[in-house]
Amino acid sequence: MDFDAVRTFVAVAEAGQFQEAAAELSITQQAVSKRVAALERNLGVRLFARTPRGAELTIDGQALLPHARELLRAAERAIASVRPGHRPLRVDVIASRLATSGLIRGFHRAHPEIELDVMKLFDVETAVAALRSGAIDVSFRAVAMPGRPLPEDVESVRVLDEPLQLLTGPAHRLASARSVTVAQLAGHRIWMPGIAPGTEWAAYYDDLVAEFGLTIEATGPNLGADDLLDTVADTPTLATFIGEQTRLVWPTGHGLRRIPVTDPTPVYPHSLLWHRDNRHPALATLRGHLGARPVGHDTARTWTPNWARNY
Repeated sequence: MDFDAVRTFVAVAEAGQFQEAAAELSITQQAVSKRVAALERNLGVRLFARTPRGAELTIDGQALLPHARELLRAAERAIASVRPGHRPLRVDVIASRLATSGLIRGFHRAHPEIELDVMKLFDVETAVAALRSGAIDVSFRAVAMPGRPLPEDVESVRVLDEPLQLLTGPAHRLASARSVTVAQLAGHRIWMPGIAPGTEWAAYYDDLVAEFGLTIEATGPNLGADDLLDTVADTPTLATFIGEQTRLVWPTGHGLRRIPVTDPTPVYPHSLLWHRDNRHPALATLRGHLGARPVGHDTARTWTPNWARNY
């Protein structure tokens, strides 16, 4: 159905005059008549009877009027749902316990007026495809993987370098250390069942292992953070890596220790990704908010993979 014709029909019905409806719509009276006539032909009924007083609705016109008004209201709602700034900003944060969720929580506290639609996609390729299709507005990622640069229409900015920490149970040999060097971790079993082959975080830890001769085991099912914490707490020979800003809560009896890693400190590079043509006004606000934060650490005392250093 032609929405211009429907809008014209409603205008004539409310004004009672073709001429007044034409003035309201800023079109000619002839155009009003043509639109109404086209709508009548399409529906196969007469909608108005012309009288000395103007245009009066026929019985069919009276029946159509409330539905025509609802059609116009539905069209306005549809347009408003995609109008810039009138829909939530769609944000991919990977997982709710990670530092990226903390960045979005900080943004929401600073800008509570901006609606957010937060989701958790899996790997960087899935996120990039969603950015390019318009399914999401922004994604927090480690940017890329070796040999897989970002497409030209996807932009990025580094927003956080997050130091890694070693998480151990109370009986682990390193549990009492105030900090540990990367060299001290050689020979220790680091268990990370959440590493999925082909992801950007798998590429990150592969390079960390190759650079420092570490032993990272990804064996066994990934049953979630609670199972990981239970296992590390009960096993004196296993430890795991977590981000400094990863939010974890465990029973007091676990006695887990979070130990800084130094000389150098491995940092995980979090970046914000978005499509170059995205015009959502909240995107600029988010970028400005994140740009006001300190991002990096002393590069002489930290480590990131070579493929992440150009972003």
